[in-house]
Amino acid sequence: MIANDISATMEDYLESILELEKENKHAFVKDIAQRMNVKLPTVTSMLNTLQKRDLVIHEKYNHVELTQKGRKIAKEIHRSHTIIRKFLMHVLSINAHTADEDACRMEHAVSSRTLERLVKFMEFIEECPRGGSDWLQNFDKYRKHGCSDEKCLEQMKNFEKKYVAEIKKIEDKLK
Repeated sequence: MIANDISATMEDYLESILELEKENKHAFVKDIAQRMNVKLPTVTSMLNTLQKRDLVIHEKYNHVELTQKGRKIAKEIHRSHTIIRKFLMHVLSINAHTADEDACRMEHAVSSRTLERLVKFMEFIEECPRGGSDWLQNFDKYRKHGCSDEKCLEQMKNFEKKYVAEIKKIEDKLK
């Protein structure tokens, strides 16, 4: 959760408004209701709550705008969602639909420190010579088929050979 006094549902509304603004330039009550899969009076009630907290500006029969404070929270939530979704899809091989649903639930509970660690971990496995696609492919095989001690030992030996070769390549580049 980004702010202590804001519920996960409030954060979802702010994120939806931000997304609608990006897609349509404006967010209207009916569009928010459709996106959130709720009835119009539910949206109106939540907008009143968000307006009292200085997170949105809304006049009856007009579009909804995020305040500076609301936009900041919405962007943080959207960033969290994107990072978690990417991790679930690209590292854990979760399908897009499930990753999106899970990210929506997780985005409210993960601290900024944990998110930054996820980002660094993804950068590491994408950029580090001993990480990358081989590492992810091996993880995917393990996830699907498990790994016996003999297979793991064999993979570790292969990893060691490859790792030594990668170090040699890097050292040669630095010369």
